[in-house]
Amino acid sequence: MHISYISMSACSFVAVVLFGVSFTFANPSMLPTHPGYPMGKAVDPVRGQSLANDPGQSNAVGNNALLEAAGAGDDHVRQTLPMNQQNRRILEKPGAGLLPKVDGPVIAIEPPVNEATKVLVAPQ
Repeated sequence: MHISYISMSACSFVAVVLFGVSFTFANPSMLPTHPGYPMGKAVDPVRGQSLANDPGQSNAVGNNALLEAAGAGDDHVRQTLPMNQQNRRILEKPGAGLLPKVDGPVIAIEPPVNEATKVLVAPQ
């Protein structure tokens, strides 16, 4: 029991360390450019890298920021279905259960059964 507790603790420690290291290797250049919290042109004195993910961006305030935030997901949630070529023939849709009036040949659909089979039951 004591060994399993130690191994579980070690595994959880390694998982936490790996999770923390994943933030270290994140690539800030893959982030979208957007107005946000400006940091100006602050630079790391040791490496010379920018300290902001989006250096030089303007601050996000007012109605413009709200409109951009509201429209941020429009591209990937908009539904675009291909046009069905058969729908171009429809002139009028009369309603549920009725065939539409179309441009071109009128196709009549006859019922599959004209007359039911008669079974005579003779009492015994």
